[in-house]
Amino acid sequence: MTDNSFVITGAHVVPVDGAAFDGGAVVVQDGRITAVGPDVTPPDGLPVVDAAGAWLLPGFVEAHGHVGIHEEANGSAGNDTNEMTGPNMAAVRAIDAVDIDDEGFRDALSGGITSIVVKPGSGNPIGGQTVAIKTWGGRTIDEQLISDAVSIKSALGENPKRVYGEKGQTPSTRLGVAKVIREAFVAAQDYRAARDAAATKGEPFTRDLTKEALVRVLDGELAWDQHTHRHDDIATAVRLAEEFGYRLVVNHGTEAHKIADLLAEKGIPVIYGPLFTSRSKVELRDRGIPNLTTIAAAGVRVAITTDAPVVPINMLVTQATMAVRDGLPRQTALEAITSAPADILGFGDRVGRIAEGLDADLVLWDGDPLDATSRAQRVWIEGKQVFAYVDGQGVTTPRW
Repeated sequence: MTDNSFVITGAHVVPVDGAAFDGGAVVVQDGRITAVGPDVTPPDGLPVVDAAGAWLLPGFVEAHGHVGIHEEANGSAGNDTNEMTGPNMAAVRAIDAVDIDDEGFRDALSGGITSIVVKPGSGNPIGGQTVAIKTWGGRTIDEQLISDAVSIKSALGENPKRVYGEKGQTPSTRLGVAKVIREAFVAAQDYRAARDAAATKGEPFTRDLTKEALVRVLDGELAWDQHTHRHDDIATAVRLAEEFGYRLVVNHGTEAHKIADLLAEKGIPVIYGPLFTSRSKVELRDRGIPNLTTIAAAGVRVAITTDAPVVPINMLVTQATMAVRDGLPRQTALEAITSAPADILGFGDRVGRIAEGLDADLVLWDGDPLDATSRAQRVWIEGKQVFAYVDGQGVTTPRW
């Protein structure tokens, strides 16, 4: 028997996919869920966790964060969010800059978040490769890895044109930002053709890490995570995606409600948020939580983000609660912080639900997590307890 094998009984289980149920059991063996349901009989010999009526949900998924590369309380020394020495940074990888001891990861556990996609920032038209990791449990980030083949972060609109405009170089306008992205993909197409021709002939070929990363987008291996707020920038994102045939994911989507029917028609998902911010710049003028309800009502698959540390990551579920208050269906809100982000970014076969065969990333709450007064009491990642709320404070399992 291993320390990540046990049975949870007596819980109010919310599997996300399928109806909630009371009683029954959730069986965890070697860090994975092997059985779940109201009629499951626990196998003999496994330790039993009696939930005593507490709510059991899958660990939440933060779809767009900067935890670990924009460390809290470390100032510029802990900020590796943007490599702004050139507008096309497709070759840089977030995995190389994440400090897994960032305080934000402890906050994530207290908010029931067990997975996060860490992304470069929005200072460049092409910012770099993202990484999906568990929020705790390894000695190194590699031991917390879900996938390093998730997406490339890109930005349209105000941020990249401001960054490079202040330097007096391209891109200093929206025209220039789109040009940088378009030229990068044309170069990647030419690179792929030349690489494949060389391989056919058995000739040597000089590798280019930037172009190779973009070829992975063209080939569908990586999604294109597009930072974009205004409706016109979202339309540009759609235009570019259709020109080059890649898989587009709208990130932020402040004005996505204005063209939600178009996004639904084209099957383009939106990672919406953060919800708890002021209208700090022109692109956020139409910011509003009810926009999310409109986007989802149009049939767009939605996830919710804190953009941590813009909003503290433990507030992810609170944002979902406020979205329900403003009209988002409860089920959609739960999916937006569990199964939807996992599916949108390609690892829904591991996390985001309580289902047989998935990782045992589980959170026991003292009540409905969409009730702002509820707390996460215990958190397991791959069957190992990593957090508990004890004597009025959250306690994380030592990493080292």
